[in-house]
Amino acid sequence: MATDRPVVLVTGAARRVGAQIARTLHEASFDLALHYRHSRREMEALAAALESARTDSVLTLHADLADISALAGLVSRCVSRFGRLDAIVNNASAFFPTPIGETTAQQWDELFASNARAPFFLAQAGADILKKTSGCIVSIVDIYAERTLAKHPVYSMAKAALVAMTRALAVDMAPVRVNAVAPGAILWPDNGKTYTDQNDLIARTPLRRVGTPEEIARAVLFLIRDATFTTGHILDVDGGRALTI
Repeated sequence: MATDRPVVLVTGAARRVGAQIARTLHEASFDLALHYRHSRREMEALAAALESARTDSVLTLHADLADISALAGLVSRCVSRFGRLDAIVNNASAFFPTPIGETTAQQWDELFASNARAPFFLAQAGADILKKTSGCIVSIVDIYAERTLAKHPVYSMAKAALVAMTRALAVDMAPVRVNAVAPGAILWPDNGKTYTDQNDLIARTPLRRVGTPEEIARAVLFLIRDATFTTGHILDVDGGRALTI
């Protein structure tokens, strides 16, 4: 079913920041192709809520982003449903520690698969259609791409690769715009830091608070809809944390 509205493919969209990105884009009149892997129940609830607000506006896509053969299918299924693709948001991300001496090749592969490899091959799969629509790519990166997190070297390296990809594809895919958002503390990881660590992090953030998923989602919307002369840019949305880390 072709649409006249712009269409965005969002990875990791079932919950947390990804779900808020989906809600914010939908409210801004974008139709959505929403990817998930494990969170079927959350995705079904999100899609139902969005569809109740505007029918025929959401396509859900189940895939493991580590399966490189599935990535082109996400793009083709989106285009088959909506007749177009205007933006890709690379939100899906694995996050866990990999201390030196304990890291396995499987952990390396898992962290690079979602944080670097899938965004690149999704961009490659979507390049032609994004050029036709003067589209864009927005990736969710991390302050730790440039200021590494202790005991998380592989995660930091994978996010650094995503930052490098953002800048490289801004040149190689032009006129497709390619940008990224680097959040500060927004939501604590499900298996994340202790309460003491959280308090210390907030104390070292100039604005003295955590951010909200809504603030990240609005930054993504800005880069997709409004930043029409911006490419290769990493937008910090971190309360000034990058200034003091």
